[in-house]
Amino acid sequence: MNSSLANRDVKTQILDIAQSTMGSRGFSAVGLNEILKAAQVPKGSFYHYFESKEAFGVALLERYFSRYLAELDELLATHDESSAVSRLMRYWQRWLDTQAGDDLQSRCLVVKLGAEVSDLSDSMRQVLENGTDRIIERLTRELIRARQNGEMAAEIDARELAASLYQMWLGASMLAKVTQNDRPLQSALSTTRRLLGRD
Repeated sequence: MNSSLANRDVKTQILDIAQSTMGSRGFSAVGLNEILKAAQVPKGSFYHYFESKEAFGVALLERYFSRYLAELDELLATHDESSAVSRLMRYWQRWLDTQAGDDLQSRCLVVKLGAEVSDLSDSMRQVLENGTDRIIERLTRELIRARQNGEMAAEIDARELAASLYQMWLGASMLAKVTQNDRPLQSALSTTRRLLGRD
């Protein structure tokens, strides 16, 4: 294995461990030593892969959004026979399933880290802002398809609805943490179905 591939594998290992750990406990609460120990990487080698903890946080969020957007693109792909609204409902149902489940790797880092790191680092805040904008752009495109296909009213503002739905689901995910149950997510799903004409 060449050194660049080995470095990429170690970097990926560190980020994998960090995503599940920080997805559970937050950015500031987790020390670098803890992550490196869990990843079985020598303490002194962290700065070989990342310039600082902030740069590490930026890399973590960039990788999270890259993977998230790729999965979203696949979920919303038009190669199947389903309608645009059906594809959107699959997305929201998947959100509920992942946020209510036990898989920490699937938890939404925007919900867990958004408020915390936006106050700590402008560069991390910018990654969050750009990433969430790109999610809303994809949801907007799908809502435009739904409108063009006659699944939704012609006067619907696709961008506004996409942003409102995304914001509602972020809030529901946060409340689900507070209540320690999925009722806020179930409520968001019910409201989403109504707004998309599925009730």
